[in-house]
Order: sequence, then C-alpha cells, then structure tokens
Amino acid sequence: MGVRLKPEIDGKRRVCGFEIVETEAEQSEGTVARGDARCPFSDCGSVIGGDEIKKQARDGGLGEQLYAVVYKEKVEYRTKTGKRRWRWVRRFRVPRTDDDNREAVRERLAEKLPEWEAQDYLPSEDYDDMYCDRSKNYGVRMWRDLFSPRQLLCHGTAVEVFHNLLVADRSVGVLSDLRSAAYGYLALALDKVRDYNSRLTHWHARREVVAGGFDRHDFSFKWSYAEMAPLIVGLGYDWAIRQTEKCIRELTDLVHGKQEGDENGLFRGGVTRPATDVVITCAAGERLDHLEDGSVDAVVMDPPYYDNVMYAELSDFFYVWLKRTAGRVFPELFRQRLTDKENEAVANPARFAGEKGARALAGREYQERMAAIFREMRRVLKPDGVMTLMFTHKATGAWDALATGLMDAGFSISASWPVTTESAGSLHIKDKAAANSTIFLVCRPRPPVAEGEDRPFWEDIEPQVAARVRERARQFEGLGRVDRYLAAFGPALEEFSRHWPVRRGKPRTMPKELTGRARSVFAADWDPWKATPEDALLVARREVKRQVLERLTRSPGRSELDQLTDFFLLAWDAFGAPVFPYDEALKLARAVGLDLDGDIVGRLAEKKGQNLHLWDSVRRAGKNRIGPVDGSRAALDRLHHAANLARSHTLSAAKEHLEQVPAADESAFRAALDAALEVLPLPPSKTGAALKGEIESASNDFEALFELGKLLYGAKFEEPRQLKLWQSPSE
Repeated sequence: MGVRLKPEIDGKRRVCGFEIVETEAEQSEGTVARGDARCPFSDCGSVIGGDEIKKQARDGGLGEQLYAVVYKEKVEYRTKTGKRRWRWVRRFRVPRTDDDNREAVRERLAEKLPEWEAQDYLPSEDYDDMYCDRSKNYGVRMWRDLFSPRQLLCHGTAVEVFHNLLVADRSVGVLSDLRSAAYGYLALALDKVRDYNSRLTHWHARREVVAGGFDRHDFSFKWSYAEMAPLIVGLGYDWAIRQTEKCIRELTDLVHGKQEGDENGLFRGGVTRPATDVVITCAAGERLDHLEDGSVDAVVMDPPYYDNVMYAELSDFFYVWLKRTAGRVFPELFRQRLTDKENEAVANPARFAGEKGARALAGREYQERMAAIFREMRRVLKPDGVMTLMFTHKATGAWDALATGLMDAGFSISASWPVTTESAGSLHIKDKAAANSTIFLVCRPRPPVAEGEDRPFWEDIEPQVAARVRERARQFEGLGRVDRYLAAFGPALEEFSRHWPVRRGKPRTMPKELTGRARSVFAADWDPWKATPEDALLVARREVKRQVLERLTRSPGRSELDQLTDFFLLAWDAFGAPVFPYDEALKLARAVGLDLDGDIVGRLAEKKGQNLHLWDSVRRAGKNRIGPVDGSRAALDRLHHAANLARSHTLSAAKEHLEQVPAADESAFRAALDAALEVLPLPPSKTGAALKGEIESASNDFEALFELGKLLYGAKFEEPRQLKLWQSPSE
C-alpha cells in the first residue's frame, strides 16, 4: 500500500493531489533527498536546495497538506467450518473535502490564543540551542512550534479542561492526596498523547502505526508527519490512559508482588511475594548524603551513555507541558524554566558552544562526572558488595571514559556478559550501524595496592588481555556485527582492571588526532607512561579482527590481508553499511595499523560531517583512486578494477583484463574476493528487497564480483554463505 502524487495544473493554479495505490512500484518517487527538494511538476522538475528550504521555513513559508487518512473497517469472513466472523481491517483513503478543516482550526485557535496565553496554558519558553536538535533550522522558535495548529488546539484544550477540573476540586475541598496523585498520572497520560501528536511523529509503514516522536534520540524534522486522532473511542486519550494505568499496575506488582486473583499483572503465573519497602530518593549520584559508608549490598546502575542520548534536552518536550498540568498540583517539582542540563552526566558539546574543542571538553566533563558518581558508589558499597553496570555505546572513546572513571574510583571488573536488549525491528537501531546488545559489567571493590608491591608493565599485561578475549570469543559468534566488538570489550577490561593503575615500559606519544583546543585539554595531565582502558579496547578489536578475517576468508590460518583490504572488509562486516561514524573508523584504522586521514580518506573513502563514506568501485574509479590492477598495493584494488570493468563494460572484458595482468598474489586476491562476497550487501536480484543510494551501488559491486567469480573459477567457485541464507530449500 502506498501513495501516488498527482500534480495538477488548473490555469495559473498548481495543486498536488494524491491517490492510494496497492503496490510499492506504483508509488511516486520521493521528492526530497538529503534536505533538497525536487519540484514534482513535469514542466519544471527543478531542485530547491536545502538552505533555501530552511530559509523559507524560518520565514513561515513551509505549509502542510493532508495526504492520507487511515481508518479501520469491519470486514466479514467465514471460518473453515462456514461460520460467519468479523474482524477489523486497516484501510487507507485520500482526503475528502470535509477532512480539510485547516481554516476552521486556525480560526478557533486564534480565538483561544489570547485567553490561553493569559492563563499560561501553552508553552511560551524559547526553543534553545541543543545538541540533539534538528528542527530549529526549519523555523522552530518556541516549544509550541513543534505542533501544528490542529495539534496545538487539541493540546491547549486538554490543558484547559485539566485546569478547570482541578479548580473545581479545590473549590469544594476534595483535592485529597489520592486525587492529587490521580491528576499527576492524568498529566502523564496527556503527555503521552502529545508524544504521538506532534510534528516529530511519522507513520511507520511496516508496522502500520503512528511512531512516537522519540523513536530517535533527537528532535528531527519530519517532511511527512502523522498524528493520532485523540477523540476516537478506545483510541487517543482512552489508549493513553490505559497505557498509563498499565505502567502503574506493573510498578505496584514489582513492589508488592502478584496480587491474588490478578491474572493481568506483571507477574501473572508467578509466585506471590511479600510486599517490599521501597524508598525513592531524588538526589545527585555523586552526593548520596542519606546513605552511610559501607551500608549497601548491591548497586545496579544504567549510566548515561556518553553522547548517545541527551536526556534533559529530550525531557524538555514533556516538561514544558507538565509545568502547566502536573505543575499546578506539585509546583515544587517545576520551579525551573526548563530541565537541569548543567548537572547532567552526559558528554554534551552544546554546553561548550562557541569554544574550541567543544567535543573534547564535553568528553572530559563526562569522565569527571562519572568518576565522581563511581567514587560515591564505592563509598556506600560494602567491602563484599557488588555493582552491576550496563553500558552500550559503539564508540571506544565512551568506553574509555567510563572505564577510567570506574577504575579510578576503586573498582575492578570481575565479569561481563553481552545481553540482547533491542529487538531486530527497533526503530532506534533499524538501518543504522548500531548495537542491539547491552554489556553488563559486574564490578567489585578492588583491594588497595600494597606498598612496595611489584606491578607488571602494560607490555606484560597486553598478552594476557589478548588471551582473555580469545578465551571468550566463541561466546560472541551469535552476536551482530557491531556487538561482537562491544562484547570483546568486557573481558578485555576484566583483565586490565585487575592491574590498575597500569604503567608502560616504553612511553607513547600523544595521538595526533588531538589537535588545537582538544590537544590543550588533555595536555595538562598527559602521561606518556600511563596505559589507559583504550589500550585494552584496541587489543580487543585486534583479536575480534583476527577472528572475523579468518571466518570471512575461509582460511583458518589467515588472519589478515593487506591493511587497506582489511579495513574495507572489517568496516563492512562491523557496520553493514557504507556510512558509519568517523570516530569509529578512526578506531578501526588503528586496529589494522593505518592512518585514517593519510591512508584511507581520499583513497578509499571520504569524510562528510561526522561520518565516513566508503566508496564502491565505480566511485573510486571515477576519482582515479584505485591502485595497480595487479593488487601489489592492495588486493582490494584488483577487486575494484574488476568490479568497475564488469559494471561499466562486460564480465568478459573484466576477465580478459585480469588475465592480461596477473595478480601479484593470487591467493590474496581469491581470499579478498571470498571475504568481499560475505560482507557486501546482496543486490535486489538476489533478495527482492529494494535498495537506494550508496548501498545500492555497493550491492552492484557484489553482483559483478559474484558473476566474475563464477566465470574465473568455474566449479571451484563456492557461493558465499550469506547468499545461501536467502535461498529457499527448493533452490
């Protein structure tokens, strides 16, 4: 099911209509790509740049138009025995004239705005500069601008009704503690409706549902947004209140155990447990003054994930509305204009906006804050106590900061496990080079180092770290690509933390990527003799690299090719995409012994913003960046020459060219070919799945190399394992 655009010219008036189509092939091509837009009218087709669109949006020129309505229809069907049954089926239709009530909504909103602004029913706070913002460039100046006029009228009316009910209860003296709590939960339910009724939401086509505004960890501008109808019986407000009730019930079950006769609770079918006393304290993690030294048996912590989620910034979306609902009941909790961001333990470069080295300063602040929190945990924990820590971040810099603070506080890591915490269809990780596992670290207080005790050097410990990773490697084979590297971090840090602090036998130089302000931030306490957690993480990456390459090349004894080919194969294996974070590319380049900017950027890839974009064979050839065809510099060069010739000319031309120039190392070429066919994306001709952009071009390399392999090696050519997974038993 999809939508086809119908541009119509009526004299001087141009109008875009829509129609519902049954198949994806019937849909119109997209008119927006990377912020630029293409005019859909056949006599135009001009492209409007993203900067111009943003300028017009900031000037109020970005309008909106309803293009589809989702509804449910009761459909009759018959069972195998002939009995009549009914089910609700989701349908789609184009808008009718009476669906478009934009003018009526605007008139009603204009009528209510003066009163609502006087009563402070609508958010009046400015939309500040934020790290996780993607909407301000499109004209969002206040928090209320994240909502369309229809949505704003809905939410303003909800606040007005909430306030009227509260005033009525107070006037007759029935606002008890219980009713106050009910108002608090009602305020949360209203906020849930707002999460599904803003310009940040979108239609999730595969699941056929409205996706909330925070399926991503930012305020992302949506070219096409969806909204939930709040007044449909059983949906909208009814649904939000049921969801809030469900959360309350599960929390009470968690505290009090399964209640007799409660078959719908969180622990249905479980064992009835006695009630548990729970004390909830709102205190800073580094100042738990209400707890005595050595008084806690266990600490379970899910810490902030470095720069992955800016919790306070995202919370403002809800806070500005809660101030106007729950804040009327519990004013002491809503005294600030917005949420507290200054005391949040995250690596937020926005705090250092305008300063050079903002990211480095943010990273340093995160490390210091986490170290203070861990020291406080160490203080309150009993000598035989345990702290369980969960962390999931694919950047080794985040792990280095966390582990340094952890070990400086007096902890060692005694065990670690990767646990799958994201479903395969999670919107947070879908189509991203992301992890879907959380690493659980078990930490215990580390005995102090005895005075005069001999301490091993890093050079002595490094082989032990590598051996520990190899010992656990078999347990990681079922994990996803990025997760294999993350899972190896745990055992590497286990071994490393046992010896903390660790000194080097030979000094090291400051990494050259630390330049300018970033270099000055770290220069003050740079110690060339000190080993860091990142050293252990690099060993973990190398061990995983060795394991991965042995698997990809189908050669148990072959753990590496040339460095450039290693990088290309490992990048595709780790991220499954041609675009991934530059910082992660930097770590991977170190693992294979290359300088990212000197050896890879401009030769195999390019940097765009914070990401690295790997080139396919045609892109490299077009830029004249492929090395000798004999593969004397890199086996990947020979692969890309062959793939480019096959794609731009014919398979026979590619085969003939390879035969005219023998390979400098035929076994390396064959191993690189086998490995490339295991990591490059399968083309639509093999899977039936549509691909676009850079990943489609990379899949064309797969197709060319696959056909060329059959032509070169005949019966000796073995199909890649990943292709066999797509083939049905009949094939």
